Amino acid sequence: MPFSICSKLLTSRSRCFDPAAVTIFFNLAPGVSLGDAILKIQEAEQKVGLPATVTAGFSGTAQVFQQSLRGQGWLLLAALVVIYIVLGILYESFIHPITILSGLPAAGVGALLTLMLFNMNLSVIAIIGIIMLVGIVKKNAIMMIDFAIDAQRNHGERPERAIFQACLLRFRPIMMTTMAAIMGTLPIALGLGAGAELRQPLGIAVVGGLLTSQLLTLYITPVIYLSLENLRTRAAAKEPSVSLQPAE
Repeated sequence: MPFSICSKLLTSRSRCFDPAAVTIFFNLAPGVSLGDAILKIQEAEQKVGLPATVTAGFSGTAQVFQQSLRGQGWLLLAALVVIYIVLGILYESFIHPITILSGLPAAGVGALLTLMLFNMNLSVIAIIGIIMLVGIVKKNAIMMIDFAIDAQRNHGERPERAIFQACLLRFRPIMMTTMAAIMGTLPIALGLGAGAELRQPLGIAVVGGLLTSQLLTLYITPVIYLSLENLRTRAAAKEPSVSLQPAE
């Protein structure tokens, strides 16, 4: 069974409370991540075809790594739910938080594609970068939607005019903050400095996600805003109107 991903293998046997247990210790070869090692070991386990009476599992650092990956999806989902609730309270609306969060799929896809392009795994550090993207990309949409909602509610502008003015006036601040975030994480993405191989997936995910979302958010967000506004208008028109008359 080849283990080119491991630099050293040690085995130990113990017999505690019957059945017997065999522990295999391994160190990672240079340039190999723990996620790659776990995948290769699992592939080798499937090829061997262990009988049903033999069970295999990880312990130590590998076990902690697997447990941390299991909870990352729930952590990201909880973050999105909290953001939706806070935005709904802020704007007193159920639909505009969806408009603000509409740019997140583009950022996530951009981050994953960039990681695949540079042959990097979706490690815990990369997931932290994707969580950072949630706040950065959400900020761009908030700058536009906040202006458009204020123009509609306080100045009586039509949705088309309001979102158009928001895109024009908020374009420069959005570009400035996005470029500042990209330039701040670019040294991490390039792998500069000591221990850069640990932080590099974070920089790659953030830079790739920001570039993709920046290209798409300025086009996607206004379209979704107008679509949801049309749905809200139609729903409000179908609601029966109740007129109150003074009692005689």
